[in-house]
Amino acid sequence: MNFVEALGAAWKKNDSLLCVGLDPDPEKFPARLAKYPDAIFRFCAEIVDATADLVCAFKPQIAHFAAHRAETQLEDLIAYIHRNHPDIPVILDAKRGDIGSTAERYAAEAFLRYAADAVTLNPYLGGDSIRPYLAYPDKGLILLCRTSNPGGADLQLLDVGGMKLFEAVARLTAAEWNATGQCALVVGATYPAEIKRVREIVGDLPLLVPGVGAQGGDIRATVCAGRTSSGTGLIINSSRAILYADRENPAEGARRAACQTRSEINRYRSSGIRNQIS
Repeated sequence: MNFVEALGAAWKKNDSLLCVGLDPDPEKFPARLAKYPDAIFRFCAEIVDATADLVCAFKPQIAHFAAHRAETQLEDLIAYIHRNHPDIPVILDAKRGDIGSTAERYAAEAFLRYAADAVTLNPYLGGDSIRPYLAYPDKGLILLCRTSNPGGADLQLLDVGGMKLFEAVARLTAAEWNATGQCALVVGATYPAEIKRVREIVGDLPLLVPGVGAQGGDIRATVCAGRTSSGTGLIINSSRAILYADRENPAEGARRAACQTRSEINRYRSSGIRNQIS
């Protein structure tokens, strides 16, 4: 089963478009974990076990591991998810972007070293920076398109031949780079009108949507703008709002927050709810 198929199966099995981002910050861990050299792995594994039946994907952020010299714990975490929750795909949030042999090594890092099911990529070096990842036909490539941060507008809203740059990325991805059906796009929840525009361009291509929860993205606006006719098509990520919902009992807090977020997302998945995003 390839990444897109696994994602579709998880949407259905767990009735969920929610993705939990795994962005560990040891300063926010409960005191009981301080004695363990693998505290990052233990914290994330607790979150995973508490939420696995509520999500369509997990998304570990590589910098949150590498900054603490915890790359081995990241390897162990992804292996743990695959072993204990094999129906949930893992997206490595790495935002890699390079060419030639360097891109080949980054692809091997994501898919061979870490065994991720998909990886986030920066597409602004063009098609040859994407090609090495396509050599892994069962894996997913999730390309930055319209990011959730305010500074994304510095480049992503530039006019390029009568369209915005983010629209050009969406068109290239849907029309050329997705020939093998491996691609998805990142579009931030903080810009629902642009989610709607990307959906118009790319059809049913999956969209990874960060920015709900701590970043303030509106769930109703996100779902109404980005859902497909089947009520799917979205990987709606929440990280801090779930991970740190209860600092003393992170697994319990994460489960409560994930249940609440999934329920709110599902309220707006029906096509009978009118899209009011202009």
